[in-house]
Amino acid sequence: QVQLVESGGGLVQAGDSLRLSCAHSGRTFSSYGMGWFRQAPGKEREFVAAINWSGAMTNYADSVKGRFTISRDNAKNAIYLQMNNLKSEDTAVYYCARRSQPFISVSSAASAYDYWGQGTQVTVSS
Repeated sequence: QVQLVESGGGLVQAGDSLRLSCAHSGRTFSSYGMGWFRQAPGKEREFVAAINWSGAMTNYADSVKGRFTISRDNAKNAIYLQMNNLKSEDTAVYYCARRSQPFISVSSAASAYDYWGQGTQVTVSS
């Protein structure tokens, strides 16, 4: 059974940075693309960033492009989301997720992911 555990959230001020981590249990991590999604209060879950199984391909939501960077360390079974120049509208619960199929390209669709973490809260005060 795959488990995903996010960490690194917190309360920061606008303009600050945070780095989220997502730890993946199991030996299949390096075969699967991963993604970050977020959900703000009263809003639907939305795509933030994705990375393919090798780390060679990434994709970002327009709202975070140029500020957020997704990366992975296959030796540590982990992905990261470096968030710079945070804005109040970035406030949300952030979730990491694993693609349902191995060795395929990035996707921004939540339906393309089958395992999800429990989420970590990011609050940005203005």
